[in-house]
Order: sequence, then structure tokens, then C-alpha cells
Amino acid sequence: MIAFPSGKTTDFVAVGRLCIDLNANEINRPMEDTVTFTKYVGGSPANICIGMARLGLSTGFVGKVADDQMGRFIVRYLEQNRINTSNVVTDRTGAVTGLAFTEIKSPTDCSILMYRDNVADLLLEANEVSEELIAGAKMLLISGTALAQSPSREAVFQSIEYARRHGAVIAFDLDYRPYTWKSDEETAAYYNLAAEKCDIIIGTREEFDMMERFESNPERSDRITASKWFNYSAQIVIIKHGKEGSIAYAKDGSSHRADSFKAQVVKTFGAGDSYAAGFLYGLMQGWPISDSMRYGSAAAAIVVSSHSCSDAMPTAQQVNDFIARSTAEV
Repeated sequence: MIAFPSGKTTDFVAVGRLCIDLNANEINRPMEDTVTFTKYVGGSPANICIGMARLGLSTGFVGKVADDQMGRFIVRYLEQNRINTSNVVTDRTGAVTGLAFTEIKSPTDCSILMYRDNVADLLLEANEVSEELIAGAKMLLISGTALAQSPSREAVFQSIEYARRHGAVIAFDLDYRPYTWKSDEETAAYYNLAAEKCDIIIGTREEFDMMERFESNPERSDRITASKWFNYSAQIVIIKHGKEGSIAYAKDGSSHRADSFKAQVVKTFGAGDSYAAGFLYGLMQGWPISDSMRYGSAAAAIVVSSHSCSDAMPTAQQVNDFIARSTAEV
């Protein structure tokens, strides 16, 4: 069990990427033949924060947006979802909003075309991070993309320092995007430095492989991967295996497995974000790890059945109803 601090005004705060998702309307077509897209707020930490807000928690965000129409769209959307945007800073240097065009060739063949040059979210500076907001939070979520460049990476480490200073639980969603990094060495170094300071680490098998690129784990053993982090701050490490489900390891030596729910899959992206939101929500309710994983899996099944990611993040009632229906069908 994770012990969350009491007497805090905010349940959950995320730091990192805020961008725009442009999801293809012409499903089952390659990007070359796609001509219309629907606009949504995107970015892994943004999606997770939206997911937590939809589940009924008090949330806030630490980030930076461009001084343009897209930046204003993002802030307005967060506010409509009752997310505290007092620490969402507006860039004044002419930076732009990151764009992610999605291609949906089939339910299992999806890809993302990212435009990440001179994006505002990577310009968040350490001195722009609000200690007051993080001090009032029970949990801080960081994600790997924000570590890719300075000054954003320093802002992430400043956020971690504030969270540790004020007793917040720190969760790390690995969110590895290779095109934002300059080298394997740089990637592994900063990911490992951040992970050492986190209580909960969530990532895919491939993301953990990236972190272990210069270590010895030839069998790609999940248990070996997880055990390393228990020598630092980690209490729970979750390793995801796509449709084959996920496995969680706890510092007490226990392991927990969760299978995926059956879903009418439209696209694959967004599953990890909704899973993280559902799982972390469960932990914050005091549920056992296995029940929290099951809740995350149900949330993920709902999102992959939808065209969007952020808009599809479910409410607690929707997740509960989905689990009830799925259980009745078995």
C-alpha cells in the first residue's frame, strides 16, 4: 500500500507536455490519403491529469503553452475539466504548440507523426514551477518526454524536489519518445536519474529496455528490472505488455498481474494514459494493487474503443459500469 499524505488541498498534479492531437477521421487509411482530422488536447501527462479529473479528483497542472490559439484552446479545455491551471505558463518567445497527427490504418496498425521543433512545453523553466501548488498535492506525476531537453528537464527535477520536500508521492510515467532525444546515453542517464527519486514507475517492457540499455539483463526479466528500483525510492513498478496485460512488483516482494479487458478497438494510442489514470486513482482510494490494475485496464479498454484520448477519459461511473458489463458477459 502507498501512504498518501493527509491535509493536502489537491489530490494530483502533473508536470510536462501539453500539445494538440489531430486524430485522423478517415480510419483504415494511410496518412497520405487522410485529409481531415479532429483536434483534441494531447500529451501523456495532460491525458493522465484529465483522466484523474474525470474520475473526480482535485487536480492541477504544471506546464507551458504557446501564446497562440492552440495554447489558449489547451488552457480552456483544462479549465473546463476543473483542472487548476494557475501554473500553466504562457511562453513569450514565439515558441509553438506541439502537434501530433495520428494515422489509424487499422485497430492494430496506428502511428503518430509528431511536430516538436521549438515547442513551448519544453521551455518551462525551473523558476516557473510553483512550490505552493506541488506542496499542496498528495501525488506528483512526471513523464519522460519533459526530460528530453533543457530547461524543461530542470523544471521536472525542481518539481521532484518540491514533491519530496513536502511529502508528495511521485509517480513516473516513462512516456519514451525517441525522436525527442539526441542519444541513447543521454536518454538512459536522465531517465535513470529521475526514476531513482520516484515511488511508482510505470512503463512498457520496451521503455524499461531503453533504460537498461547499458546494463545486464539479457533475458529481459521483469523481476530483475523491477528489483533494481527497490534499492532507491520505488514502492511499486509496473511493466506493461500491451494486449497481454501488465505485471506489478511491490517492494514487499509481491507481484500482481492484470489481464486486458476485451474491447472494440478503434486505435491503440491512449491506452497507457488511461491505464495510468485508472491505476493511480485506485491506489489513491486505498485499493489493493491488483484491484487498481484491473481498474486501469478497464479505463484503457474504454479509451481504445474511442476516436479520441483526452475526450474519452472515463468517469468513475463509466469505468464501474464497464467492469460490471464485462463481468456479466464472462
